Amino acid sequence: MATKKKAAKKPAAKKPAKKAAAKKPAKKKSARKPNAAFMKALTPSAALAAVVGAKALPRTEAVKKIWAYIKANKLQDSKNKRNVNTDAKLKVVFGNKAQVSMFEIAKFLGKHLS
Repeated sequence: MATKKKAAKKPAAKKPAKKAAAKKPAKKKSARKPNAAFMKALTPSAALAAVVGAKALPRTEAVKKIWAYIKANKLQDSKNKRNVNTDAKLKVVFGNKAQVSMFEIAKFLGKHLS
């Protein structure tokens, strides 16, 4: 039986070296400026003032205070955390609904801030 000679492998062709990408100058990050519309102090209605206080405050702070009230009084639904069970104070704010979605809070809040 004749044995076959193994063909010698050719060395892999070298790929041309990639050119280094030109570095772009880094952009300076400026501090974000808050939107003035969000920071505008608004006066809450009498119904909302019972929950967040009578002092004028921005819409963002009003939402934070409502959530603080909800959590302090354990009004978040235990099965579906997206829903809030209303008590006597919140029922007036949320249009006499027994339960509201967390997405509806901002909708009802807009009617009570001016």
